[in-house]
Amino acid sequence: MYPPPKISILIANYNNGHFFKDCYDGLIAQTCQAWEAIVIDDCSTDNSVATIQKLTGNDSRFRFYENEYNIGYQKTIAKAIELSAADIFGRVDPDDALMPEAVELSLKAHEENPEVGLVYSNFIFCNEDLEKISSHKGKQITELDMDYFNFDAEISHFATFKKEMYHKTSGIDVFNKKAEDKDIYMKMCEAAPVKYIDEDLYLYRLHDGGISTNKNGDKAYFWHWVALIKMAERRNINLEELFLEKFERSEIYQKEKEESQNLRDVLKKSRWLKLGAKLGLFKLYKYL
Repeated sequence: MYPPPKISILIANYNNGHFFKDCYDGLIAQTCQAWEAIVIDDCSTDNSVATIQKLTGNDSRFRFYENEYNIGYQKTIAKAIELSAADIFGRVDPDDALMPEAVELSLKAHEENPEVGLVYSNFIFCNEDLEKISSHKGKQITELDMDYFNFDAEISHFATFKKEMYHKTSGIDVFNKKAEDKDIYMKMCEAAPVKYIDEDLYLYRLHDGGISTNKNGDKAYFWHWVALIKMAERRNINLEELFLEKFERSEIYQKEKEESQNLRDVLKKSRWLKLGAKLGLFKLYKYL
């Protein structure tokens, strides 16, 4: 018999069945076995379903679901949160894996810090074979300052949430396609204190289909700014200067800055902001 779950591990899968063995092995190897895994397949077109079901077998800790139609990662994670039974939850992508002590150390931090809503740690960059490349260190967030904006992944994997604190926020932004994690991290910082564990607890796989590779990196950066704009609206702060400063890394925006000293003209020309305005994301756009 397995102990009652103290944490729900949420896994949203789409066509990553070929990587799932490492994710599965990481859970089985946990030093604390008081977990359940909510695995939802979002209508994969590969052999993910058969692979996952074969691996998890009759292990009652794995609860497997299939979406009737493809709803996307964000809505799938939101669904997994609702299905979870434990008071604490954390996300693991099916192409990644946990270090053996990840659950134990995260639960310990939650128990020792009952006022904390979010516990997070460091992650390890790995190659496609999940061989370690380098470690990325997080940072303790104590104020709603630049670090809380999370430009350098100050808050990241392995992140675990007290469900009670999570429900004090508006929850996962299912519209944010590639930075819903940045969005919810900021919301959690606004709702309650957060706790950083200086431990490498998460193996992050770099591969061609990952969110940080090829054009996906720039797309994720755009959606990070969508989250930042919504945060600015919640807190009634102005991000214009910060936006221009951060976009100096782009040759296009640098050229526009040199041609015009008028910040509003620069932002007005942004195709990303125009798109955001059409989608109803940027309420301030009409005032530029």
